[in-house]
Amino acid sequence: MIGNRIKTLRIEKDLLQKDLANKLRLSQQTISLYESGKREPDYETLNKIAKFFNVSVDFILGNSDIRNPYKDNKEELPDSFETPEEAIKFLLEQNVIMGFGGFDVNKLSDEEKVEFANELLNQLKLLSYKYKK
Repeated sequence: MIGNRIKTLRIEKDLLQKDLANKLRLSQQTISLYESGKREPDYETLNKIAKFFNVSVDFILGNSDIRNPYKDNKEELPDSFETPEEAIKFLLEQNVIMGFGGFDVNKLSDEEKVEFANELLNQLKLLSYKYKK
């Protein structure tokens, strides 16, 4: 599923594998392996691909057919996260956070992922309340 989504997105942007590889600073062979399903991107690369195509990580993973749920549906943020899976999904969709200062979600324990996502969620709620017009 991941490979098909990446290939479809690449073709929609009229890019060759080589072009996409250059834009993402990957090798053409890596893109080819992703598209053929012989290899899957790590969290950081998955986030980079999602950001480049302006879609959610869930869309690339095939968990959703909605390309960008926060953009398309203006979904409300949850109150908190209980599972590492929910936390990871949320963190990966926060492109600015995932790309900031070499942050690597792969190095966090499940407990740290949930804690970090909940702290980030609280900060977002505080900021949105403060600047809501």
